Amino acid sequence: MHGLTPNSTPDCNCPVYRLSNGADMEGGTVATAKCKSGKDTTAHKAHPAKLVTPALTRRGLMISGISAGVGACTNAPLAPVASPSTRLAYGVSGLKPLDLFLGNLTKITVCTRPFRPAGPRLESERIGSKFLVHNYGHGGSGWSLAWGYAEAVRDMVAAAHPKSVTVLGAGAMGLTAAIAIAETGAMVTIVAREMPMDTRSARATGVWSPSSRIGLEGAIAPGFTAQWQAFTRRSYARHMTYVGRAGHPVEFTPRFYVRTAEPYPELVPEPEGADRFLRLDRTLNGLTPPWRERENTPFPAPNGVRGGLVMTFNIAEYTRQLVEDFQAMGGRFELGELSSKDDLANLPGDAIVNCSGFGAKTLLDDASIIPVRGQIAWMAPQLDRLYGVYHAGVSVISRRDGLLIQETGGNDFYGLGIEDETQSQDEFLAAQAKVAPIFRW
Repeated sequence: MHGLTPNSTPDCNCPVYRLSNGADMEGGTVATAKCKSGKDTTAHKAHPAKLVTPALTRRGLMISGISAGVGACTNAPLAPVASPSTRLAYGVSGLKPLDLFLGNLTKITVCTRPFRPAGPRLESERIGSKFLVHNYGHGGSGWSLAWGYAEAVRDMVAAAHPKSVTVLGAGAMGLTAAIAIAETGAMVTIVAREMPMDTRSARATGVWSPSSRIGLEGAIAPGFTAQWQAFTRRSYARHMTYVGRAGHPVEFTPRFYVRTAEPYPELVPEPEGADRFLRLDRTLNGLTPPWRERENTPFPAPNGVRGGLVMTFNIAEYTRQLVEDFQAMGGRFELGELSSKDDLANLPGDAIVNCSGFGAKTLLDDASIIPVRGQIAWMAPQLDRLYGVYHAGVSVISRRDGLLIQETGGNDFYGLGIEDETQSQDEFLAAQAKVAPIFRW
């Protein structure tokens, strides 16, 4: 059923009704509506938008509470909808402070992300009689880009017409690639050292970040940006199919950038003469909800707050649903560990997809993979306050599967080249001390 929203004409306080979906407006018919003052609202020069009458069912009329013709004035006008510039942003009203009490800490995890200056490896080769596709090295963009690359892998594998396929790796890249290939009718087996919730993907931040450490400006090949844009849009569309599912595997939650009074020093200065990390998010032209300056927030921010809605991955639930979807199509898991590239040829199946992530550094002796250390301190879930804040170089995100505190260092060089996954209590305490004061309200 078409959604309807009241909209006041500029010359009177009488609401008229318009379709809330802009695409639906084009398919309706122009309605001539008059308000109680007798003015023809379609003739108001200051109100050029067309009034549209959709085809409504009797049920639609009952739900909308409209017994007269759409666009006609009602005897008891509804309050006009506030414009985007004056309406209080979603997520601001009723915010509760995040509770960062040290006693809420449940665990600390460290994840080594596989960064390749030239961008992710997506290419095929023959190894013995097997068709092999490599799909790894996505830096901090694994979850965000997983589906876009999965569909590209699917198309590459489908060209070889395999009846059975083995996917190496059970993280975000492996799970999504396995599902995409299984949708073609091939029998798919995932072979992995760990089950999905034990992989590095399970320790990710879980937010939409498709260009996070995706490559360096001077190292990518011509055409990489266009390919990235295409894969990003495809991935976003596929993630959207999980929005609204039971358990909320993917959802949109508010995020706020609370500025500091003075520029906050980066923990790791950018090396002199270093190649710059790619910044591609702003090339997507309206793919995601816009960010704006936010007023009337409870945060102490003398330099203001900027914010908007961000796609969030509740990784525990998302992983569970991906596993369920994969198994529903006949997919199987086998635990196993490979020690060299030669072992790939011994895997079962007509085609092999290598989604080994950081493991490819050792498995393939791939020196192009650079480790990026990232630590997250987990606190118990706070389900009545699902939002996130970035302040003083620290990211705090309240997801359904836990509240995450992560030091970012202020730039992408923080953690670069560090493979050590030892937990640091000092790093957590320093991050908590920087961000906790903005929640004292």
